[in-house]
Amino acid sequence: MAKATTKDRILASLRNCKGKVFLRDDFNRFGTYRQVCRVVKELSDEGKLMRLGYGTYVKARPSSISGKPVPDESLVNIGLEAMKKLGVKADIGKDMRALIQGDSTQVPMLPIVNIGNARVCRKLSVGNRSLIYEKN
Repeated sequence: MAKATTKDRILASLRNCKGKVFLRDDFNRFGTYRQVCRVVKELSDEGKLMRLGYGTYVKARPSSISGKPVPDESLVNIGLEAMKKLGVKADIGKDMRALIQGDSTQVPMLPIVNIGNARVCRKLSVGNRSLIYEKN
């Protein structure tokens, strides 16, 4: 029986993982740095992963409208999961919190994540939409 390639092992890991966001370091155990970079680029080109920012990727699926890859989650949920993986305590923004609590009827249009007092300079974006950080 043939040995599984780096791509096969990363694909199996993506299928078995319940999380949607992956850091580049999550794939280090599957091969050398160059092998993993090559496979991640191939998966991005195939539409199975999308690049969010530096070393950050999200699972993707084909759009029902255009057929182009789109993320499985909303940008706010992706941002919250990415911040958790990066070790930053994050929560939804104050406008979304007001909507959920019933204090407001306005739906926020921008994907805003509250990062408390943490310093984050990583830009996370999908297409032309970027995640916005809100401090306390």
